[in-house]
Amino acid sequence: MEPDSTFLLELADAADRETLPRFRAGGGVDNKLGAGAFDPVTEADRAAETAIRAHIAARFPDHAILGEEFGERPGNLRQWVIDPIDGTRAFITGLPVWGTLVGHYVEGRARLGLMSQPFTGERFYADGAGAFLKRGDGAPQQLATRKAERLAGATLFTTSPRLFSGDLLPRFEALEGAVRLSRYGTDCYAFAMLAAGHVDLVVESGLKPYDIAALIALIEQAGGVVTTISGDRPEQGGDIVAAATPELHAAACAILVG
Repeated sequence: MEPDSTFLLELADAADRETLPRFRAGGGVDNKLGAGAFDPVTEADRAAETAIRAHIAARFPDHAILGEEFGERPGNLRQWVIDPIDGTRAFITGLPVWGTLVGHYVEGRARLGLMSQPFTGERFYADGAGAFLKRGDGAPQQLATRKAERLAGATLFTTSPRLFSGDLLPRFEALEGAVRLSRYGTDCYAFAMLAAGHVDLVVESGLKPYDIAALIALIEQAGGVVTTISGDRPEQGGDIVAAATPELHAAACAILVG
């Protein structure tokens, strides 16, 4: 049996049962990095990943799993990659722009992807045939990226320019100067908005596989392009640029590579 959209939505249900009741509930926050730095993790992160892993293991016991909180479980050439709450800083500050990310790789290539935002009731997913948005009991709506081709008319998102280091920061600033509008924050939600046709470019630095795995198929199956800044496949993370069109992607990369 192949995983499909029904299974992706079952994973969203399992995660939502753990995350939504804890959102804006004042739960405790741990710091993964200790003194001098802050990388938050919550009970909701751990509970959601546990629920997702259990659901996958029950249905596909031979599939490999990689999760942000509990690491890697070996398996066959099919791998699930989980970020139970992408945007934990948003989660702990009550902002509904975090999401549960689940990606599925076949022989190292992104095939399926899910981003669930339970507070807004949105499930963005890619099932191999296309990218879709499902709200509540409504019918899925097929997604398509906006057909922008020129930087001068584009909208650009990044989490924060403070995350860019070395000569990537001035190159990002040059790209920012070339677009019509830039906005900061929203983590995975920016990529979902790109797939839905509201945003044209998303640039992020130093992503881990679980930060991007679910979003690759979503963007590609909506008609967009996502690679590393150097043009390589994005499945293993790194410095990432996602664009609504190939033309926009090429123009952005030309500036970011220098």
